[in-house]
Amino acid sequence: MNPQRMGVGRRVLIGLFLGGLMVAGLPAQSQDDPLSTLRGEREATEARESARLAELVEDRDALQGALEEAREAHDEAEQRFAALSEQQQAQQARREKLDERQVEQDADLAAVLDTLARHSGELRDELAESWLSVGGADLPPRLDAAEVLRPEHLEVLGDALMALTAETGRVVAFDAPVAGSDGEVASREVVRLGDLAAFSEGQLLERGAEEGMLATVAHTPSDVSGLLADFQAGEGNRLALDPTRGQVIEALAQRPSLMERFHQGGIVGYVVVGLGAIGLLVALLQYAYLLKVSVATRRQLRDLSRLHDDNPLGRVLLRFRGLADDPVPEALEARLDEAVLAELPRLERGQPLVKLLAAVAPLLGLLGTVTGMIVTFQAITVFGTGDPQLMAGGISQALVTTVLGLITAVPLLFVHTALAGRSRHLAGVMEGQASAALARQLEHRQSSPTASGSERRATALA
Repeated sequence: MNPQRMGVGRRVLIGLFLGGLMVAGLPAQSQDDPLSTLRGEREATEARESARLAELVEDRDALQGALEEAREAHDEAEQRFAALSEQQQAQQARREKLDERQVEQDADLAAVLDTLARHSGELRDELAESWLSVGGADLPPRLDAAEVLRPEHLEVLGDALMALTAETGRVVAFDAPVAGSDGEVASREVVRLGDLAAFSEGQLLERGAEEGMLATVAHTPSDVSGLLADFQAGEGNRLALDPTRGQVIEALAQRPSLMERFHQGGIVGYVVVGLGAIGLLVALLQYAYLLKVSVATRRQLRDLSRLHDDNPLGRVLLRFRGLADDPVPEALEARLDEAVLAELPRLERGQPLVKLLAAVAPLLGLLGTVTGMIVTFQAITVFGTGDPQLMAGGISQALVTTVLGLITAVPLLFVHTALAGRSRHLAGVMEGQASAALARQLEHRQSSPTASGSERRATALA
C-alpha cells in the first residue's frame, strides 16, 4: 500500500475521531445556545464529508468514477452555459433592436394607447346602462392599466365591438329576475330587442337599482302592451318601437287618462261637472215631456171635433168652448190669451235653469283656473323657477277647470236651444189654433147675431 495514501487515511480517521470527541464533549448548557448548535452541526457535517472523502481515498475506483461523473457534469454545465450565453446575446441584441424601435415609435404608440384607453372607458360607461349588457355580449375591456400597447389589446377590443354590433340587430329571449309594480321579484322570460327596449309579459322593462335587476315601468300604454304580449306569445309579428330610446313611451305613460284629468280639476271641477249633470238631466226630462206633448198635439190636430185634455191645444180649446157665450169680444180674446199663457210655463219649464247653468259653468271654470294659477305662483315663490315641469304641471292642472267649464257649457247651450225651439213650436201651434177659433167665433157672431150659444160654439170649433 502506498505510504502517502495510508498517511492521508490516518489523517482523515484522526479528524473524524477528533470531531466526534468535540461533539460528544460539548457541555449540556451549550447545546441550548443557537450559535453552539449551528457550530456543532457544521462540524458534524464536515466530519461526515471527511469520512466520505476518506472512503473515496481508500477506494480508488470509486474516486475515479466520481471524478469522471464530476467532469461529465462540468462539461454539460459548460455546454449549457455556452448555449445560454449565446441565447442571452441573441436576446440582448433583439432587446436593443426593440428598444431602438420603441424609442422611435414611443410617442405614436403611447398616443394610440391613450386614445384606445379613453374610448374604451367611455364606451363602457355609455353602455353600462344599455340593453346590450343584459343577456348579451360582454363589454369591451378597460385599457387604463395597460403600460404597453400589445396586439392582443386590439384583438380583444375589436372582437368586443363586433359582438356588440351584432347584438344590436338581434332579438334575444332569456330568463332574468324582474321586479313587478308591487315590488315582488320573480324570474320571468324577458325579450330584448337589440339596444332599443326589453319587455316581459306585455310590460316594458327598465334597469333596476341593483346590477342585473330589471323592473317593470310604471305604466305601459294599453295598445303597446297588447302588441308586445302577442309578439312574445308568437301570435303577432308587429312591435311598437320607440326610436327615442323610451322618451315617447315615457311621455305616453305619463299622459293622464280622462278620469285623471277630471280629478286634476279639484273641487271646482267636481262642482262644474255636477252642475252640468244636473242641467243635462233637467233638459232631458223636459225634452221627453215636450216630445210627449208634441205627439198628443199632432193627434189633436187631426181631429179638432173631439177635444182632449192631455195636450195644451185641447185644454185651451176646451176653455175657449166654455167662454164662447161671452158677448164682449175683447173679454173673449183676453180670456183666450190667458188660457194660452197658462200653458206656456209647462212648455218652457227647465229652460231658465239650463240657460243659467250654461252661463255659470265657464265662469266657474275660470274661477278654478285663477285659483290654480295662484297656487302655482305660490309654489314658484317657494321653490323658484328652476324646475319648468313644476310650472307646467301647475298651469296644466289650473286649465283643467276651464276645459271642464267649456265642456259643460257647450252641450247645455245646444240642449237649451233644442228645448226653446220645441216649446216655441208648440206654443205657436197652440196660439194659431186659438186665434183661428176666436176669428171664426167673431165672424159667426157678425153673420148670425140671433144664433143660439150652442150653435155659435159649434160653429167656432168647426
